[in-house]
Amino acid sequence: MAGYTGMASRAARLLGLAVAGGCMAGCTVLAPMPKPASLADRLAAFPIRSLPLEHRVNIYWNEHQIPFVEADSDDDAAFALGLVHAHLRLGQMGLVRMLAQGRLSEMVGPIGLDVDRGLRTLSFSRAAAEIERQMDDRSRRWTQRFVDGINHYLAIAGELPHEFRVLGLSREPWTVADVLTIGRLAGTDVNWLVWASLLPLRDRSDWPELWARLVRHGSASLPSFDGDAKTAGLHELLGGLGRSGSNSLALGPVRTSTGGSIIANDPHLGILVPNVWLIAGVKSPSYHVVGLMGPGLPIFAIGRNPHIAWGGTNMRAASSDLLDVSGLPASEISERQERIAVRWWFDEEITVRETPHGPVLSEVPILSEYDLPPIALRWTGHRASDEIGSMLAASRAREFTEFRAAFEGFAVPGQNMLYADDQGNIGQVMAVQLPLRTTSPRDMILELEAAGVDWNAMQSAEDLPFSLNPESGYLASANNRPSTAGMPVGFFFSSDDRVRRMAEVVESETPVDLGTVMALQRDVQMASAVALRDLFVARLDVAGLTAAVTGDAAEAIRRMREWDGHYRPESVGAVSFEQFRDGFVRAFYPLAFGEEKGVELAAVGRMAALLPADVTSASAQAVRGALAAGLEAAATGLHAYTDWADMHRLELAHPLASAPLIGERYRFAEHGVGGSSDTLMKTAHDSSSQRHRVRYGANARHISDLTDLDANYFVLLGGQDGWLNSTTMLDQWPLWRDGTYVRMPLSLEAVREHFPHKLVLDNKGAGRDAAPAAVSSD
Repeated sequence: MAGYTGMASRAARLLGLAVAGGCMAGCTVLAPMPKPASLADRLAAFPIRSLPLEHRVNIYWNEHQIPFVEADSDDDAAFALGLVHAHLRLGQMGLVRMLAQGRLSEMVGPIGLDVDRGLRTLSFSRAAAEIERQMDDRSRRWTQRFVDGINHYLAIAGELPHEFRVLGLSREPWTVADVLTIGRLAGTDVNWLVWASLLPLRDRSDWPELWARLVRHGSASLPSFDGDAKTAGLHELLGGLGRSGSNSLALGPVRTSTGGSIIANDPHLGILVPNVWLIAGVKSPSYHVVGLMGPGLPIFAIGRNPHIAWGGTNMRAASSDLLDVSGLPASEISERQERIAVRWWFDEEITVRETPHGPVLSEVPILSEYDLPPIALRWTGHRASDEIGSMLAASRAREFTEFRAAFEGFAVPGQNMLYADDQGNIGQVMAVQLPLRTTSPRDMILELEAAGVDWNAMQSAEDLPFSLNPESGYLASANNRPSTAGMPVGFFFSSDDRVRRMAEVVESETPVDLGTVMALQRDVQMASAVALRDLFVARLDVAGLTAAVTGDAAEAIRRMREWDGHYRPESVGAVSFEQFRDGFVRAFYPLAFGEEKGVELAAVGRMAALLPADVTSASAQAVRGALAAGLEAAATGLHAYTDWADMHRLELAHPLASAPLIGERYRFAEHGVGGSSDTLMKTAHDSSSQRHRVRYGANARHISDLTDLDANYFVLLGGQDGWLNSTTMLDQWPLWRDGTYVRMPLSLEAVREHFPHKLVLDNKGAGRDAAPAAVSSD
C-alpha cells in the first residue's frame, strides 16, 4: 500500500532515474529544451481553421494565457475546451494518462515495473467501461466532444511538448475511458496514506491499543455543522479534537461587508510545474462558468456561474476497506493476465488476482516486505459512479436544491462541497457514496464479514446531512469532520488548526471584506504549534534546564518563548521551535518506548497528534532526555538559518527535475516561504531541523463576491502554460507570493475588455491563415 499512496512522488523519482539512464544510452532524453515562447508565439500555435464545429467559436485570452470560450453550442464549447487543455497541458496530460493506466514502464523502462504491477492491480480503469455505459446522453456527449478537441489538437500539432520526446510518448488518441480513468486517479482515497504509514507497526504487541487511539483521535475532529440545517455555528462548537488538505469558506450576508455572500477556496495538492490546475471560462447555451479545471478533465471542480459559486475540501471519507481474504474459497478468486510494455527492455506479463470484494494487493512487489495475509481492497472507486455528470450538473445549478441534487451520483473522492449564491444563501453538501457504517474499525485489516460495515447499503448525498444558512452565518471546511449527525463517515480527519483559525478570524473581524478573505488565504498562524511550544517550555522549566543553560541554548529557548505561533518568512522563533521539536521527537519515542519500537513511532506523522498525551504519561527520565536532545538541536542550528524562509523552501520544478544528470534544467525557481503543515497557507513539510522543501500545499486560490458577476479572483502557484520556457509558465508565481489575483469576469462585456487577445475558431476554410490574422484585440 505504501507504493500506491506515494505514486506521484515515486513516479517523479523514477522518471528522473530513467532519464539519467536514457542519457547514458544516448536516447531522446537529451532533447533540447524548447526555445523561449512569448504569448504571441503560443497563441500562434493554436489551431483556428477547418475545425469540426457547428459555428464559429471565440476564445478570449488574457496576458496570463487564461482563456474564456464563447460558443453558440455546448458541443462547440466542449470541443474548444478540449483544444485549450491540449494546447496548454498536453505533455502533462500524456504523462498522467500513462500513470493512471499503469504504463510508467513505457516511459521510464524496467525501473518502473514494480510501480506498474501495483497500478495494474489497483486498476483505476476498473469501472471506466461501466461508468461510460451509465452516463446520461448530455454528460457523455460533452465528454466526447471534449475528447474530440484533444484528439484534433494532438493530430495536427506541428511541434509536440518536450515531454513527448523525453518520455517517448506518441500521438495516441484519447478516449472517454481515458478521461474517466484519470478521474479515478484523482479520486484516490487519501486514507491509503494513513494505512501506508501505519503498516510497519501492525506487528507490534501494542498495535490494537495504538490503532484504537489513532482512530479515536482522528475521528474527533471539529465538525463544520451539526447536521441540523438550522444550527451549525462553529463558534458554539470550538471544543473538538482532530487530525491535512484544502480550505473552503462560505460567508453569508450577516458576515460580509458587501451585504451578499462570499466564497473562498484554496486547494492543497502537490507543488509541481506545471500546476495541477488550469484556469478557464466558458459561455455556451447550458454553461456559463469560470473556475479551476484539472488538465484532461472536462469539469470545473471549483468555480462560479451567474447564480452560484462552489468549492470543496477532501472529506477524508471512509471509502475503502482492507479485507483479509485468506479464508476465501479458491473458486472465488479469479486471475487475469496483463502485459506491461517496457521501454528499452523486454515486455513483461503479470498475473492479477481478483476477488468479489476487490483486487488482491498483498502479492505485489511493493508490499512484499511486510508479513501480510492475503488482503483485498474494497474501494468505492471500483464501482460505477458519475463524478463528471455531477460536476456538470452543479455548474448548471441556479439554487441550493439543484446543487445538492447534482451530487447524488458523486462518489470519489468524497468532498465537503461548499456553496454560496447571489441571493445570500450559503450551504454545505457531503458529496460521496459510502457503505453504511455503525462503528469504528477494530483494525486496519478487517475480517470479510466485518461488524458495523454494510457495502450493500450505500449512502449518498441525498441520505447524508447537509447545512443551509446556519445561524452562525458562515461555513468553514478544512478536511475536518463534516457533521456530528448521522453515521461515521471517516476516521482520520485533519488537525483542527485551519478550521479553528477560519472561525476565529471570521468571528473577530465581522463584517468581513474581500481584503480580509484574501489575507486569510495567506494566514500562517498555527495554534497547535503554540500549545506544543508551551508544553516544551513548561517542561524545560520543570526539569530545571531553562535555568541551567546559557549561550545558544538559552537564546533558542528565548526565541521559542517569544514566538507568537506565526510561521512568517522572517520568523526566527519558528526556526528554533521546529528544530527543537524535531530533536525532541526523534529522541522521545525511542527513550519512552524502546529503541526499535520508538524509532518506528517517531517516523509516523500521525503520532504528532498523540505527542502531548504521550509526554504526559512518559517517565520523567524519558522526557528529560528528549528535552536535552531538542535543546541540542535548537542550539546547534541557532545560526544555521537567518529566518524561517531561509530554512523552509519552496521549489518550482518539473517531475523530470529528479534526473541526476540533467535534472537541474527542470528546476525553475526556489524561494523561501512562510506557512507550515497546518497553517491556512499550507506549505507542508517533513519534520526536520535542517533546510527542507515544501512537499505540498496551497497551489491555487479562488474568491468570488456573489454581489458582483465579475468579482471572481483566481491565482495559480506557478502559471497557466505547461509548455516549457513559455513566458506564462511561471508568471503567476509573484502574484501567489504577494497575495494578488487574476480577475476572471463572467460578463462578456468585461471579458472582452480584460481579455484582449481574441482567436476566432473557424468551422470552414481549406487551410490555416497566418496566425496574426486570427489574433485581435477587442
